[in-house]
Amino acid sequence: MLFSRLLLPVALSLILVSASPGPEGRPVDLAYPWLEAWVPVGQTLATRFLPPAGCQRVPVAASSWGEWLRWLPLKPAGTKARLYNGQLKDRQDVVAAVVNIDVPPQDLQQCADAVIRLRAEYGFSHDPNKVHFHLTTGYDFWFSDFVAGRTFRVANEEVLPATRPAEAPTHAALVRYLVPTFGYAGTKSLSRELRPVPLAQVQPGDVLIHGGAPGHAVLVVDVAENPASHQKYVLLAQSYMPAQSIHVLRNIDAPALGAWFAVPGPAGAEFDTPEWTFAREELKRFE
Repeated sequence: MLFSRLLLPVALSLILVSASPGPEGRPVDLAYPWLEAWVPVGQTLATRFLPPAGCQRVPVAASSWGEWLRWLPLKPAGTKARLYNGQLKDRQDVVAAVVNIDVPPQDLQQCADAVIRLRAEYGFSHDPNKVHFHLTTGYDFWFSDFVAGRTFRVANEEVLPATRPAEAPTHAALVRYLVPTFGYAGTKSLSRELRPVPLAQVQPGDVLIHGGAPGHAVLVVDVAENPASHQKYVLLAQSYMPAQSIHVLRNIDAPALGAWFAVPGPAGAEFDTPEWTFAREELKRFE
């Protein structure tokens, strides 16, 4: 069952947050809609984590998903990752930084949900009409349908159409849209929605993902490369189970790299992250 989608008016006053240029050189047109004001100087991914010695960040297109992730706002250095209920995450040793974004009070914003949350926020800041995700059943759930009063209900594992009050396409509406999305999407559906890419071609915005029960997803939030050796390094962010702060991972196996992880070469069959090991074939990309 497919709904006819209603295109939303893209009202910039609804979706853009002031992003005055700062001395660290951040772009002026990036918006992080959940924030009421821009973060202080130095509290962004790009300024907190300089590339490894001899490396340069890879180029990204202006206003792209990759550039948006590169300038993610961070909470002050030393902030601890917390669960949705306020308790501390057990593995603080794997946390290099905490992203300055809220954790909903339900146990919903877990690993794949964190990727969905950030992708939805990016899409909302650019064009709300393009925000949509597939549920595990395959149903394509659009934000534009949701605010127009068209949603879904689940009966005997079947997704059926349902109605709800229509509302304006505000950020608060996006938060409400994400609750059922988190509930009925996950690593299985997100893995099917993304297309595989070779690990050697990794870009900011790609996702290491194992679709399953259990499964896991880790988001590549930045990439740097050594121009001489062509060795690539990535910064990774995740949530986990139970739902918790989205955090940048620390490389506990190679402490000298800080939060950067060397991308395995052709001989490496796996990509080890602190709380999950991925097959090298499990790197995927949004269209």
